[in-house]
Amino acid sequence: MRWLTLYARSRQVPASLAALVIGVAAVWALARDESADPGDPRLPVLVLATGAMAFSTGLGGQDVALDRTAAIRWIPRRTAHVLLAGAIVAAALLTVQTMGASMTTAAFVVRDSAGLMGLVALGAALAGGQYAWTLPFAWLSLSVVAPPPTSAPMEVAMWMLLPSGTATGTWTALVLTVVGSAAYAVAGPRR
Repeated sequence: MRWLTLYARSRQVPASLAALVIGVAAVWALARDESADPGDPRLPVLVLATGAMAFSTGLGGQDVALDRTAAIRWIPRRTAHVLLAGAIVAAALLTVQTMGASMTTAAFVVRDSAGLMGLVALGAALAGGQYAWTLPFAWLSLSVVAPPPTSAPMEVAMWMLLPSGTATGTWTALVLTVVGSAAYAVAGPRR
């Protein structure tokens, strides 16, 4: 079990968890406001994106060359890292919702958490661990300021804010999860 502790510390998991807890606590405080619209998906998406971006720092190790020359199989570890981080982010928001601040459905949380972690993993593969947060941040920024979707390409661009039963949102999140996780698992973080 010592290797798991060392791996978690080298990937800044304690700091990522602290950032996630702070983000979730802030959203919980905002969601308790009675004047907030309970159907507005921006607040849950904000906490999911914050959590995904917090875990993005751990997708690159201290020394990329050392990671590439290690005598262990990285593909299963990288895949597990991305999927476990997505599950932790989703569980954090679902936990807040059980405390009385019902903001959205569980399907919405799982879909967006998986898609955002796929974006983070793709960002790590393309730009490195230190810049892995840029893809979800840019996509979230676009989603928040864009007008409501009226066409299929706009629905793909706005997948984070679409209701959980929307096929376009679900397929976009699924593709991002699979492509991002596979790219990161196979290629690892960019130097």
